[in-house]
Amino acid sequence: MNQAFIIAMNGITYGGLLFMCASGLTLVFGLMQVVNMSHGIFYLVGAYIGLTVQQGTGSWLLGILAGGVVTAVVALLLKISLFERVLGDSQRETLLTLGINLIISDLLLAAFGGTPRNVVAPDTIRTSINLGISRYPLIRIIILAIAIAEGILLFLLIRKTRMGQYIRAGVDNKAMTSALGVNIKLVFTFVFILGGFLAGTSGVLGGTFMSFTQGFDATILTYSLVVVIIGGIGSLGGAALGALMVGLIDSITKALIPNLSMISIFGALMVVLAFRPNGLLGKGAKR
Repeated sequence: MNQAFIIAMNGITYGGLLFMCASGLTLVFGLMQVVNMSHGIFYLVGAYIGLTVQQGTGSWLLGILAGGVVTAVVALLLKISLFERVLGDSQRETLLTLGINLIISDLLLAAFGGTPRNVVAPDTIRTSINLGISRYPLIRIIILAIAIAEGILLFLLIRKTRMGQYIRAGVDNKAMTSALGVNIKLVFTFVFILGGFLAGTSGVLGGTFMSFTQGFDATILTYSLVVVIIGGIGSLGGAALGALMVGLIDSITKALIPNLSMISIFGALMVVLAFRPNGLLGKGAKR
């Protein structure tokens, strides 16, 4: 019973981390229709920046903030210098973001090496708490709580604010939204910055309970894409559901049949697409 509980909790909390990372990809890929294959490297940039700040200041919270802010600035610089030139052309977007991914990856390797690293959380949360059935690491519970709070805030942003209205209107009809006086270029820049910030903060949080190293960006990008596609492109609720599904499949298979973990995840993806081509909660899916 205890083992089953731990496996389930590992899947749920890992799903929370995947949602935090995939939500940024959902905003950029799903809402803006931008094929951003450099999203995984944003996660890694945030993790390394957070690690550096945490080691220099001793503050875990400052490391999280710095990882998010620096990654957001990187995303902004890339948006105004390179992405503006290829927006609307999915092939050029894909090639550009892959190139960015390779360049930043090599820069990180030169700066930090290939040794696995971890961000160290404060002593006060590096403990476990009693959940009734078993004790469980507090840091994972905190990350799950942050993921839930982030999901609520993003929902409110997209559905209940004027900025959210501009984003949704711009996605549906960019020309008409611009004609109504909305600076759609500025709105989409905001979305890109937010996507970078979410990826960066998730990198620091993920690096707190799971080591990261060179090449881990490809793993995170793959998992995030699977989450977004399973849930439905452009759906935050779908991203949450997809993250939970992928997290549980990953945890269960790694505990029982480790060699079939990735096969099981992509098998689930194929089953979902066979019956729900638009994803579980994507546009056109039954709700």
